[in-house]
Amino acid sequence: MRILITGASGLVGTSLSAHLQKCGHSVVPLARTAHHDQPWWDIGAGKIDWGVDPHFDAVIHLAGENIVSGRWNAAKKERIRMSRVSGTTLLAQSLAEKEVKPGLFICCSAVGFYGDRGDEELTEQSPPGTGFLPQVCQEWEAACSPAAEAGIRTVNTRFGMVLSPNGGALQKMLLPFRLGLGGPAGSGRQFMSWIDIEDLCDAMAHIINNTSLHGPVNLVSPHPVRNKEFSQALGKAIHRPAVLPVPALALRLLLGEMADALLLSSARAVPQKLLDSGFHFAHPHLQESLHLNTRRKGD
Repeated sequence: MRILITGASGLVGTSLSAHLQKCGHSVVPLARTAHHDQPWWDIGAGKIDWGVDPHFDAVIHLAGENIVSGRWNAAKKERIRMSRVSGTTLLAQSLAEKEVKPGLFICCSAVGFYGDRGDEELTEQSPPGTGFLPQVCQEWEAACSPAAEAGIRTVNTRFGMVLSPNGGALQKMLLPFRLGLGGPAGSGRQFMSWIDIEDLCDAMAHIINNTSLHGPVNLVSPHPVRNKEFSQALGKAIHRPAVLPVPALALRLLLGEMADALLLSSARAVPQKLLDSGFHFAHPHLQESLHLNTRRKGD
């Protein structure tokens, strides 16, 4: 297939592009500045130029403001919301208006859709939570409607925390853990939904090939873990103690609202639709995934 990807240079986009090319697909990034003969877009101007060859079999939309870079003030929260909702709206409407439409539109979302839900098991049928991130995710997914209404198979992939050796949340955790300063956040009882980068890429390829999948799809391991268990597993993977809890109050003072939304809330999401469609996880267990993704000389 010929596949257009937004956010192709990001953590997920880089790995996914390489994976899809290995599968035999042709990957075309949607650039953020004008490129000679290549597709590009300007969200602020509401413009997409499809380039000299406007035909794509599938479009994967990964682009969006980084939610963990910088404290959440009003301006930052608006950038998070607008980068997702405005970009998705422009893309979905533009795809719906194309004379030759792609057969598939995959738009990333997040398990933040569910909010703070304690020990409740969350499938794609679970209702949204309350708060800033659930509201953003609802608007983000709703912005895909023009594509779906135009007959394009539309999938909203709700990502858990992506474990990768190349960056993301895991990279931010490694330094304090390697210094022996890692440990549970708050009570440590909150559930964390995660996925190995290799499984994420395999799951995206599975979605491309499985035409029965549409709507929300949780991209998470079938084995979510409590924050305390995650901390212990990460400490074990890098041979460091992970016993120093970080009080919730300290996290809130340091990070503000972001602490509650990203570190202290509990989301026990399971990949029900992936499992029902026959998808096989290569790295479903946390300890193995952390071992693979933190391996380096000296550990």
